[in-house]
Amino acid sequence: MNEQNQQLGKTLWGIADQLRGSMSADDFRDYMLSFLFLRYLSDNYEAAAKKELGPDYPETPQDVLKKLKATSALQIWYDENKNDIAEFEKQMRRKVHYVIEPQHLWSNIAELARLQSDDVLRTLEAGFKYIENQSFDSTFQGLFSEINLNSDKLGRSYTERNTKLCVIIQKIAEGIASFSTDIDVLGDAYEYLIGQFAAGSGKKAGEFYTPQQISTILSEIVVLDSQEPKTGKKKKLDKVLDFACGSGSLLLNVRKQMGANGIGKIYGQEKNITTYNLARMNMLLHGVKDTEFEIHHGDTLLNEWEILNEMNPARKQEFDAIVANPPFSLRWEPNEAMGEDFRFKSYGLAPKSAADFAFLLHGFHFLSMEGAMAIILPHGVLFRGGVEERIRTKLLKDDHIDTVIGLPSNLFYSTGIPVCILVLKKCKKYEDVLFINASEYFEKGKRQNNLRPEDIAKIVDTYRERKEEDRYSRRVSMEEIAKNDYNLNISRYISTAKTEEEIDLEQVNEQLKRIEKDAKIALDKHNGFLRELGLPIIPG
Repeated sequence: MNEQNQQLGKTLWGIADQLRGSMSADDFRDYMLSFLFLRYLSDNYEAAAKKELGPDYPETPQDVLKKLKATSALQIWYDENKNDIAEFEKQMRRKVHYVIEPQHLWSNIAELARLQSDDVLRTLEAGFKYIENQSFDSTFQGLFSEINLNSDKLGRSYTERNTKLCVIIQKIAEGIASFSTDIDVLGDAYEYLIGQFAAGSGKKAGEFYTPQQISTILSEIVVLDSQEPKTGKKKKLDKVLDFACGSGSLLLNVRKQMGANGIGKIYGQEKNITTYNLARMNMLLHGVKDTEFEIHHGDTLLNEWEILNEMNPARKQEFDAIVANPPFSLRWEPNEAMGEDFRFKSYGLAPKSAADFAFLLHGFHFLSMEGAMAIILPHGVLFRGGVEERIRTKLLKDDHIDTVIGLPSNLFYSTGIPVCILVLKKCKKYEDVLFINASEYFEKGKRQNNLRPEDIAKIVDTYRERKEEDRYSRRVSMEEIAKNDYNLNISRYISTAKTEEEIDLEQVNEQLKRIEKDAKIALDKHNGFLRELGLPIIPG
């Protein structure tokens, strides 16, 4: 993130911290991020409209706008060209994939807020409803469902709520006015804010946010596996999936690594409705067109998604890259019928106490033969017994576990435990398993530990080259893993014990002699003082 992007994020966070008052960070997050999203859609739309209309676009100074009681040049064009609006909007849908009516643009709402208009709340409600149901060809119903503009947290009466919204919108408008409307600037600021709100949410943050440093490792790993072996050139990823996508940062990171044209379509699934809406906004705000992604609201473990719940092998969905940070050791309630589920049938059901392997097997089922899957899991999956041991053993015997990466503790907002990354493939190139012990390479922070750029690069380079390094990485044969009863605990394969420093006994002996001699001299001197004072001496 460059300096301007980070500064915008900090500016907006300062506004959020100042304005939210008694409102929780979670509640205020929904207002703040939604307004930033509306500002992006509006600015992008107005810039595209200006380009589309060319010389016909009214170049109207602010003082003229005020006289005409219009808040944007686009509003003037709409008023003067009523018969051409339908054709114009058709063109805009084709070029930018959505339409926003002039009265719902951020510039209009911000001006109403500046004037302390009584219509701010009503205009916002109408604008959100229009965007959800009419702006896009593919509907975004419920996109703003978690933003309650009539909440008592904003005020008890309509007037109080409207006044509070005027203050929030005006402050945001002032805060972002001097910054670029460039998509990278706003996108990075949005990610920064999500991270800051996640930090304020503590354990709840694990539901929606993967820290960028960890997200980078996963995305770089799956992208590396998309490269042509000889040329190193990236092949296009037709489909990328995150089945527990949270705010969508992992998917966006993969897209960033591949470039906007390097991915056919992004797919994500999220159970939490608030986070699901956040992910959809995040995609659009980062310039991903509505035709380029599909985020579904549903329970992954129950496979509540029609495109993934297809039993016909000829129509089976497969993904070239899968990334995931599912909830750690989630309790779940598998029933008897799920034992015959096509995802679990060959391996068995994960225990009720921890759904970690259920998430893993879900994703692995939909992985293409040439693809790679990188998933974050608690260390327990590496060594726990019972049914988890049986699942782990079969995955190893079938040659599907490629790499085990141990990360430092306290990297997440939601937990302080150390976690691991498992890289799985259906067609491995190597017969061994690469173990990387990255647990000691980090920067200690006040609330959280951080992976530095050099720590991330070391992990990715080691994975790419499958390099071996004392106390850090090692390629382990399946024979050795079998001798360890298919236990993948990293310490079994990479020694983390520090070599004790060799002691020179002759040097230590000479040092002791010097200390004894100095002690005798000091004692004799002290006893001399005692004799002068007529006090009993200390025996030597």
